[in-house]
Amino acid sequence: MAGRHPGLLRATLLLLSGGVLAQALPLLLGPWLGRLYSPGEFGHYTVFAAVAANLAVIACGRYDFALPLERDETLARDLMALCLRLLVATVVLSGLVAVALVIWRAPAYWAWLPLAVATAGALQWLTLWVTRAQRFGALSTSRFVQYGGGALAQVAGGLAQLGTAGLVIGPLLASAAALGGLLRPAPLGGWSSLWRGADGGWRAAARKHREFPLLNTPHAFAGALQDTLAVALVAAWTGDAAAGFWGLGLRYLKAPASLVGSAVSQALYPRLVNASPDDALAAVRGVMVTLALMAVPLVLVLMLFGPDLFALAFGEPWREAGTLARALAPYIGLHFVAAPLAVVTLAWRAQAWALKLALVGQVLFLGALLAGLRLGGLVAGAWCVSAAMLLYFSWYFWSLATWKKVPDVDAA
Repeated sequence: MAGRHPGLLRATLLLLSGGVLAQALPLLLGPWLGRLYSPGEFGHYTVFAAVAANLAVIACGRYDFALPLERDETLARDLMALCLRLLVATVVLSGLVAVALVIWRAPAYWAWLPLAVATAGALQWLTLWVTRAQRFGALSTSRFVQYGGGALAQVAGGLAQLGTAGLVIGPLLASAAALGGLLRPAPLGGWSSLWRGADGGWRAAARKHREFPLLNTPHAFAGALQDTLAVALVAAWTGDAAAGFWGLGLRYLKAPASLVGSAVSQALYPRLVNASPDDALAAVRGVMVTLALMAVPLVLVLMLFGPDLFALAFGEPWREAGTLARALAPYIGLHFVAAPLAVVTLAWRAQAWALKLALVGQVLFLGALLAGLRLGGLVAGAWCVSAAMLLYFSWYFWSLATWKKVPDVDAA
């Protein structure tokens, strides 16, 4: 990857350096958080975060992911105006959901749902805007504020004995602060032009990129729904504490994938959009091999030392989360490789194929989890998930590595 794609490597390393700093604080503060909050409180927060993610991931109708494809500044501005309108509509919808939940006597922290959706949705939208401009330094700084600040705020909430509300409010405040670094460059005509939209260009942008809401939105929503349903199954079958083990375990197990994956994908996406078919395919294969070599040690460490590591880091009450981590280790390694590759089918205009395959994967994931829960509880469910995902991701990686229809940008 370094020899043939130096620009991709430099951008990835810049984003990765910021990501390392961003994840350092959550990882260092994790043991403290494990002692400030109970497994049950983490279980409640995991449910809240899953619901908020389900709404935030589709907040802009996935039109934000079309931004790196749009080279004309006027058309990009129209696309931004469309994203803003859809974000506002989604926040209003989430506010109605929050009101309904509070009326039905849900815990008070559910009132924060619309703000959580607003900040997460805006952060995703502006991240793609800045990715289009390839301002990777700004992305790196924003990620540090988001993840590092979120962990610090959660510690403050724990010290103030806010319970689950402390876990909810911390990431929300940090995400809001992270937005400040993503406001440059301003769209053509300035930020105020997005809402005026006098020429109605956002409607034309909606028609031009309609495959994103039609194909990518169901894909993204189903992916987030998988996490929500998985938490619901775990909580219903084995209780709030087990949901806490699941939530905290995946939070830290997926941290490396989040760190490396977002850095690689943000650098890879614009590269694939502007690459020849041969270069694009070579870049994807190189990323796969590099990530696979990084994933193997992670999997081995979790399988050999998972329970002891979690007990040492978070306290003895969290040892069961380490046993869960051991069972999920193969899945975590596969997810580490797959996480950055979601942008490949966006760049290659293969969203219909990606949606169909993802739906198959989500059925396999939830079916394996449910079968394992019925057979032997939480740990058995985790082993079944790892086995099912090994089959699924093996097919996915092979398909991308041998892709026959890479778009030719020169011909276009």
